[in-house]
Amino acid sequence: MRRILVAAAAVVAAFSALLPTAGAQNLANCSTASQNRYVLDVMRDIYYWDTELPATVNTSGYASPEALLEAVRYRPLDEHFSYIGARATEEAFYSDSQFVGFGFANSYDGQGLRILQIFPDSPAAETGMQRGDRITTINGQSVVTLVAAGTIGTALGPSQEGYSIRFRYERADGSATDASMAKRAVTIPTVSVLNVYEVDGRKIGYLFFRNFVTPSRQALDDAFNALRDVGATELVLDLRYNGGGLVSIAQHLASLIGGTRTEGQVFAEYFHNSRNAFRNEVTRFEHKDNTLSLQRLVVVTTGGSASASELVINALRPFIPVTTVGETTYGKPVGQYGITFCDKVLYPVAFTLRNALGQGDYFSGIAADCPAGDDADHQLGDPAEASLAEALTVVRTGRCSAPPVSAAPQRRRESTKLDTLPPSRGLEQLIGAH
Repeated sequence: MRRILVAAAAVVAAFSALLPTAGAQNLANCSTASQNRYVLDVMRDIYYWDTELPATVNTSGYASPEALLEAVRYRPLDEHFSYIGARATEEAFYSDSQFVGFGFANSYDGQGLRILQIFPDSPAAETGMQRGDRITTINGQSVVTLVAAGTIGTALGPSQEGYSIRFRYERADGSATDASMAKRAVTIPTVSVLNVYEVDGRKIGYLFFRNFVTPSRQALDDAFNALRDVGATELVLDLRYNGGGLVSIAQHLASLIGGTRTEGQVFAEYFHNSRNAFRNEVTRFEHKDNTLSLQRLVVVTTGGSASASELVINALRPFIPVTTVGETTYGKPVGQYGITFCDKVLYPVAFTLRNALGQGDYFSGIAADCPAGDDADHQLGDPAEASLAEALTVVRTGRCSAPPVSAAPQRRRESTKLDTLPPSRGLEQLIGAH
């Protein structure tokens, strides 16, 4: 028997339970051999694609449980979803919205690392770096060269306090700054931006929401109370770079948005493998006193919008019109159980989630109804920023500024410029930052 955390679409959900599995009695100690056997036993029991696992696995042939997981995962659907993380690191993220890093989110644009967001009170913030800047060198080497050689991840270093780099970043005006910074604990503000705009006499709320973790509940309540107090009747929910988080927070956010229209309706239905069908259940939208009871919703997305972000969109669509603006989302309609062992947590994909109409399986992502760029030349929350400007156009006119180029959904990574960077997984994928 062991304590578990329940995760949805690459992230931990708010359930606490004891999950007995075949592997529960097989962790004799924390030797590599014992951990390998344990991970395989858990996968054979709870893994959603259990029938796709290799029939025979020599657990002694792998140098670590991480290596074993990498070998047995079901491809192509589970390229990066199932993972093993460090227990202390996982708990810091989900409990306190913290990670060890420099404090910036970025993309790669062919010239360097384009800064998309800076977290306050972080090493990156202290250097004066801001959205729109571009890191061009790290420890004397050009970022272009590091990316081409596949060593950019090594240059940015491990999740370890004190790891430092020297770097140069450039501004749009061509000025350059040389600085250094060392990794430390960084707190991600879950509600990073909250604004209100007046459009044609209506007050439009704008909420940039960064992750679905425990502190998000209070942050969302405070944000929705503020929006209600100023009389906001519309909402632009910005989920770009939001890799997911707790299912309970997704349920909370969707309930705040849907209000009386969704209260008591099906939020999501869980489906497990045949051995665990008894775990299948229906969760419902909740009653909230501070709801905006919106009649429609506009959501900004990028290729980094995953998991619980996609769950909110999919869960609301049977009940209110939801228009997505920006880029196709990542594509992760499955979830995990977080199972602690030794000093680690195993997150095997264990279930899929479908909405009230039985819709799910969006492994190619949720296509943007109104395509728009992630405009790093403008700050987040600036109504002139391309994606927000398009969202406000949708609010004002009820339609996109231009017809979508194609109605066909894109593959989840075609809409992002991160393809040339090492693939992120696990908590790195969730945080979407360094």
